[in-house]
Amino acid sequence: MAQFIYEGRPLHYLERGAGEPVMLLHGLGSSGADWALQVRVLERRFRVIVPDLPGSGHSAPLGQYSIERFARTLWALADHLELGRVNLVGFSLGGAVGLEMALQRPDAVPRLGLINSLASYRLDHWRKWLEACLPLVMIPLFGMRWAARMGARRLFPQPWQAALRERAAAVVSAVPKACYLATGLSLIGWTALARRSRLKARTLMIAAENDLTPLEEKQLHAAELGADLIVVRGSRHGTPFDAVQLTNASLLALLTDAPLPAADRWICDRTALPLAFKGSLAEEHARAGASRRIDSLHPAF
Repeated sequence: MAQFIYEGRPLHYLERGAGEPVMLLHGLGSSGADWALQVRVLERRFRVIVPDLPGSGHSAPLGQYSIERFARTLWALADHLELGRVNLVGFSLGGAVGLEMALQRPDAVPRLGLINSLASYRLDHWRKWLEACLPLVMIPLFGMRWAARMGARRLFPQPWQAALRERAAAVVSAVPKACYLATGLSLIGWTALARRSRLKARTLMIAAENDLTPLEEKQLHAAELGADLIVVRGSRHGTPFDAVQLTNASLLALLTDAPLPAADRWICDRTALPLAFKGSLAEEHARAGASRRIDSLHPAF
C-alpha cells in the first residue's frame, strides 16, 4: 500500500492495473478495501487508484473536515501520480467528494459515477434530517459498536446477507468516533446544485430503490446534472455489495462509453460475494493494516 504525504499527513492508497485512470472513492465509515468486488473487474482494463479518505482506513485524519478539502486532497494525490485526466466513481460520501472534484476541475474529469449519492446534502427533507442528525445524538450515547450493528442491519437485512452484515458492523465499529462524526458533519449543508453548469463529465447515477435518502430526489438531481440514472430494484444503500453484477456492468459501460445494461438487469443480487478473496484489494488492504498501528494515525482519539 502506497503513502502520499499531503500537508504533513499520510494519505494511503492502493493501485491496480494499467490504462486510463479511474479513482474509486469510498463511503462514510469504510475504506478503499470496500471496492474489492469492483476492482477485480476494472483492473483488467484500467489503472485503478483507490485511496482511503482522510480519517478513514489507514489515512490520517484532517484537522478540519469538509467536502471541498477532501476533494483538494485527492486532486493533490492525482497530481502526485501525474494522472492528468481521471475518471471518478464515488459511493455515498465518496460521490459527493467525486462531484466536488469534478466541479473544481471540470476539464480533468471525463466520466463521473455516483452510487447512492446526492448532489445536495442540505437538510430539506425529513429523511435527510434524520440520517444526518440521529448519529450525532446516538453515537455519543451508545458508541460506535452499537451504531455499526444498527447500520449494518439496515444496509443488509436479508438472511443471505449475513456475511455482509457482519463485515459492515466490524468495519464501522473500528472507526474512531470523532473521525466518523466529523466526516459525517462535513456533508451537512454541502451542495453542488448552484454550480452544476460547470460539470462537463459524462455522469451516471446508480440509485437503490430502497436507499436511505429519497429516490425522488436522486431522480431530480440526475435531471439537473444531465446524468443517466439506473434504479436498482431490491437494493438498499450498499449497492456495490448487494448488486455487484449490475454495479460492475454499469461502471464498465460508463468508463468505455458503451450502452448501459438493459433495464431488466437493474436488480439486486441473490447471493453475497466475499470481499477478502485470494489476491483481492481487501486482502491487500488488510495486510497493510497489519503492518502498522492504526491508532497511531488517530492520536487524538
